[in-house]
Amino acid sequence: MHVECRPSPSLTTSVPRVRRRTCADRLREELYKLSEGQVKIEAHRETPWASATFAGSRHRIELVFEEDYAVAAAESFIAALPDHEFAIPGQLVADATITSVDHQMIPTQRVIVIAEILLLQDA
Repeated sequence: MHVECRPSPSLTTSVPRVRRRTCADRLREELYKLSEGQVKIEAHRETPWASATFAGSRHRIELVFEEDYAVAAAESFIAALPDHEFAIPGQLVADATITSVDHQMIPTQRVIVIAEILLLQDA
């Protein structure tokens, strides 16, 4: 028995959709680079933000650094974040702060960092 499978005409003519990176995606990429690739982003919450003159978004990000080698990266990340120059097209970082640091020793070393970042749309 011979079975021939032919692709549907709609499958052969459609263009694959490319997912466009959002400013939140770009922010996570910047944080990953700043952490020397030693971080796992556990949670990310984005909320719209606006004032009388500016519009943007507030980001609350939970970052987890695990194992001994990542603890040093966490300490460097914490020190560098407030003054880091972010490269996010169309966005300005108005504020980047660490709001919480939890250092756990058991069963392995683990540092949990909560960062809050305010992005403003660059006019």
